[in-house]
Amino acid sequence: MAGLSDIELQSRQREQTLISMARPIQSAFARAAFSLAISFALVASFATLPASIFAGPGALERRAEIQRAFDRYVQLTEARIAVELRPGGAFLALDSLPEADRAAAYAAVRTGQLRMDRLETLENGRAIPHPGSMIHHWVGIIFIPGATLEKTIRLIQDYDHDAELYAPDVTRAKILSHSGDDFRVYMRIFQKRIITVVLDMEHEIHYQRLDKSHVASRSISLRVQQIQNPGTPSERALAEGQDDGFLWRINSYWRFLERDGGTYVQSESVSLTREIPIGLGWLIGPFVESIPRELLRNTLDATRRGLSRPAQHSNSGSREERISGFAH
Repeated sequence: MAGLSDIELQSRQREQTLISMARPIQSAFARAAFSLAISFALVASFATLPASIFAGPGALERRAEIQRAFDRYVQLTEARIAVELRPGGAFLALDSLPEADRAAAYAAVRTGQLRMDRLETLENGRAIPHPGSMIHHWVGIIFIPGATLEKTIRLIQDYDHDAELYAPDVTRAKILSHSGDDFRVYMRIFQKRIITVVLDMEHEIHYQRLDKSHVASRSISLRVQQIQNPGTPSERALAEGQDDGFLWRINSYWRFLERDGGTYVQSESVSLTREIPIGLGWLIGPFVESIPRELLRNTLDATRRGLSRPAQHSNSGSREERISGFAH
């Protein structure tokens, strides 16, 4: 195992020990139960391992290298998005499908399907290197029959109430500043699988009305910090680079199209997490990858529910005022 760090070597040894313990177990039920026990043990142990890419000599340069790689990925992704937002561009991801598949895909979404696809931005046809990290890139699209563009934007921009609409993923939310089509928003994200991950985030969000039926937005994470001991007197935000690395950055690109008797809502998510230690990829990989994917899925599902139910708030007028610029 030459070339492995002490942490990676310990992870490999722990994995091999647990797997060897499972070999004598013959019962299918017992094997399944033991496999679940291994999952709990390894995921919990992963959370106790520091993001070693930021430890030791050269840590600052490795961190800068990760950020440069992510920035390059985002730059190329946004260049593609800019082309798609031009008149005649593939405004929704479905528009880039072959003509033979496009109509069927639109029909499926209109019947209630939440379509999600994994994306990857390439540079000159090649993957963009990002050592020490993982980049997760997803796009999801839904259709809300009967929803107008104005109503949809009003709901999305009501960030102060995101903890109600997007619970349990969002537990706190607040508009820090708002000027015209620009928002700065704080939110606390809660994710629980085998372990619990709580993150404080700040986002800078800009809206762009393209015409009377098309709106796009760009949300860039300015800060993502993992919270230790949330909800207790000892709660504290871990410094970036000193956390477990479940989520370092997340950008979202939304598109809204009113057509076909309702509104299509598309969200594209690009996020950055730590790499998986050698020997734990088979187990930890799906857990780490699930956080940005499930956040996107849950967000779109909750958005559809919020737009489909009758209005229940007496202060809807104040919500309309938030997007008065879009109503003209």
